[in-house]
Amino acid sequence: MKRFDPNIVFGFLLLVGGGLALAQTMGYLENATGLFWGGTFLAIGLVFLTLLFGGHWWAAFPGFTLVGLGALILLPESLDDFGGALFLGSIGLSFWYVYFTDRADRWWAIIPACVLSALAVMIVAAERYEDLGGAIFLGGIGLAFLIVFLTDRDGRWWALIPAGVLATLAVVTIAAERFGEFQTAGIFFFGLAITFLLVAVLAGMRWAYWPALGLGIMGLLGIVSLLEVANYLWAVVMIIAGGFMLFRYFSSRSS
Repeated sequence: MKRFDPNIVFGFLLLVGGGLALAQTMGYLENATGLFWGGTFLAIGLVFLTLLFGGHWWAAFPGFTLVGLGALILLPESLDDFGGALFLGSIGLSFWYVYFTDRADRWWAIIPACVLSALAVMIVAAERYEDLGGAIFLGGIGLAFLIVFLTDRDGRWWALIPAGVLATLAVVTIAAERFGEFQTAGIFFFGLAITFLLVAVLAGMRWAYWPALGLGIMGLLGIVSLLEVANYLWAVVMIIAGGFMLFRYFSSRSS
């Protein structure tokens, strides 16, 4: 069996490139250079993707990236605004492939997969829902850590904390446009309280109940401030706190 000669590929590319250049010169074709390079990257990417059938999972990275780059070059001008989403999504697709082909050992791939996918969705959503861009991006990263936790609940319980924090920040980015600073801070603390509560319940970390309780109180005070009873609540809290301190003081003196 004869060894594969790379000159065949280069010869074919020169032949195609020359034909496209000639067609553009004769006025039969426009943007021949873009068609040549777009088609070239697309073809090389597809060659790499064929290696996946042989178990070479690493080929997903150059394969999907080059296919995305080729598609980006060939993209019509009317869709240029979505070019970034197409390219980032193609790279994210490579990480999704790596993750789903071996979820036990290659769990790490879910983080860049979700980050790149969230960026792609954010670019598309920004065309109509500009205010949701930050929430989509932060929520996408939070989803990545949530999936990391679900792959090994005992060994990767820590992933719940960044998942909850990022999901909370995603909500805060939306709430900041609708509520005041104090109420937004209340939502943030309440979200963190829920995060630690989930750590305590789902991961069995009993110490997490204490930060959940403290953050929950702070968050509840901030959220309740949206209501008309906020001023009464603060007054009651101050009275109870002051009464408790005086009670402790006089009870210690009498003993």
